[in-house]
Amino acid sequence: MSYLQEVLSSRELLYNLTLREIRGQYKRTIFGQLWSLVNPLATMLVYTIVFAFILRVTPAPGNPSGLDVFPVWLLCGLLPWTFFATVVQTGMGSLIANAGLIQKVYFSRIVLPLSTVGSVGFNWLFEMGVLVVVLMICGAWVLPWLPFVILMMIILAVFAAGLALMLSIANAHFRDTQYFMGILLQMWMYLTPIIYPVSLIQTESDRIGGLLGTSVTVYDIYRLNPMERFVEVFRNLLYDNRWPRVDDVLYCAVAALVALAIGLWVFRHNEKGLAEAL
Repeated sequence: MSYLQEVLSSRELLYNLTLREIRGQYKRTIFGQLWSLVNPLATMLVYTIVFAFILRVTPAPGNPSGLDVFPVWLLCGLLPWTFFATVVQTGMGSLIANAGLIQKVYFSRIVLPLSTVGSVGFNWLFEMGVLVVVLMICGAWVLPWLPFVILMMIILAVFAAGLALMLSIANAHFRDTQYFMGILLQMWMYLTPIIYPVSLIQTESDRIGGLLGTSVTVYDIYRLNPMERFVEVFRNLLYDNRWPRVDDVLYCAVAALVALAIGLWVFRHNEKGLAEAL
């Protein structure tokens, strides 16, 4: 309880660090905040050419929205993933990036990885705002679903923050962590139905059947991935315009709480030795 009170007492510092990250990210650039759209749009263009035009991947039309636009379908899963991956990578390196500050002044170190959540989230709100406008232009009535989209954004932020807290400690002691996670995040992305529909996995799983003589299928294992659930929920809300499955939402919420609890525990028990480790 005392640790949580210490964290809460540092909220002003957290706000200032977040504001510093936001202001410094696109400082002295001509287009400013618009640069946050370049990476997802460029990625969307490449994946659309490869998967929609060359490999002919065809996800089912939105149900009941009726949308059948591959780039929009792709962005509905790509933007949540980009937010998650950026928070994890940036938060993981936040302690090393602020090593000089940690070694000179005492403060609650947890605000450093948490400030990345706020700064990345600010950019993501801008990107999601553009996506909402595109969805409405395409004919999707997405406005009634925005409150629940915001709730899921918060749950995803909690999940990403929990992982960032754990990994920031690991990276402070073992610098190989950042390189390992770079590879792991690439693999994780392709194991998440962002650029292909989950129905492809389900069809192949049905063809293979139970593994090793059990009733457990490839699809059952595949659905253990929390980001698969997050992507499905966001697509249900934004692209399909319908309520997601309750078990998917609960799975996301439990995964977020577990990740945050473990992240806080790991960070709390290793915070005191950070100055020496860095």
